[in-house]
Amino acid sequence: MDFPVHIPFVQHLGFELLRFEGGEAEIALDLRAEQCNSFLVAHGGVTMTLLDVVMAHAARSVNRELDGGGPGVVTIEMKTTFMRPGEGRLVGIGRLLHRTATMAFVEGSVYTGEGENRALCAHATGTFKFVRKLPTQGRELKPLQRKLDGAGSD
Repeated sequence: MDFPVHIPFVQHLGFELLRFEGGEAEIALDLRAEQCNSFLVAHGGVTMTLLDVVMAHAARSVNRELDGGGPGVVTIEMKTTFMRPGEGRLVGIGRLLHRTATMAFVEGSVYTGEGENRALCAHATGTFKFVRKLPTQGRELKPLQRKLDGAGSD
């Protein structure tokens, strides 16, 4: 299944959209060596990104029939609990708990293993804000320019 919008970072990580409907989303990741920490299990940042993306897609799924897939969402807040290391194929499941006109309250879980061996690795709750889409045509990344305020000068 194709993602409803192109997200370069999601593509780079190798996420696979499995389900996207009715306030729920499911996304899988076949973990690669460069996505692991020094213990050779899923880096916490990879796990948190999977949770963030699957929760955002659960929130967006209720608007998928609207023109252009409806509004986008941005993460306002996220709380994550890690329970066990993620290894092999990770599957994230997101579920919309409640929504208002401008906000979505969502939960997500990441599992490792399959069938009877499926185990919960991490769980998160998040708050997302529905936002109108901004045009992306003609946008380009620009280098960050920092203005020094005299810090470190004599």
